[in-house]
Amino acid sequence: MERSAERMLRRRGLRTLARNYERRTGELDLVMLDGETLVFVEVRFRGTGAWTSGIGSIDPGKRQRIARTAELYRRDHPEHRLRGVRFDVVSGSKSSYRTQWDWIRSAL
Repeated sequence: MERSAERMLRRRGLRTLARNYERRTGELDLVMLDGETLVFVEVRFRGTGAWTSGIGSIDPGKRQRIARTAELYRRDHPEHRLRGVRFDVVSGSKSSYRTQWDWIRSAL
């Protein structure tokens, strides 16, 4: 599902820097550039009949892990240290025949 979300974002002009960036603090699904802005993307998928939305499934602990891991990414990649930062969520849901993607900018 993450590859499908990434393709959707690339069609909208974002450029991929990293996929599944892992550190002891957690994982970043996608790290992308939107113009000059560094974007950390959490991808969520909810099947038919899910009780919560994709963004609703991100609890405070997960938000903290994403923020900590994003800081490590910036430390590991000093070329991006001065860029503005944004945290987005791409939430997918399955309908009868296709996946519907919702892109929520500055979600976290």
